Amino acid sequence: MDYMILLIVILTPFISIILSYLLALIAIAFYTLIERKFLGYFQLRKGPNKPRVLGIPQPFADAIKLFVKEQAKPTISNSILFLAAPTLRLILAIII
Repeated sequence: MDYMILLIVILTPFISIILSYLLALIAIAFYTLIERKFLGYFQLRKGPNKPRVLGIPQPFADAIKLFVKEQAKPTISNSILFLAAPTLRLILAIII
């Protein structure tokens, strides 16, 4: 019984944090969709509302495209530094 209480106490904040991050990512994705729609209307062209149902799958397609892209590595560069630089930049941006 004590293990269940301990497990709940440990997992509840972790699940809450993960859920918060997921909701924030989904909100940002749909904010991008709304921005693209407005830009499409301003420029008198088709925005993401024309393909599929109101363009709702567009943020998910963008996320899939982002994760499926192949990483090109220069052959002459230091591969560890090449892969670590964007991560370090993100960490510094989050801290500041």
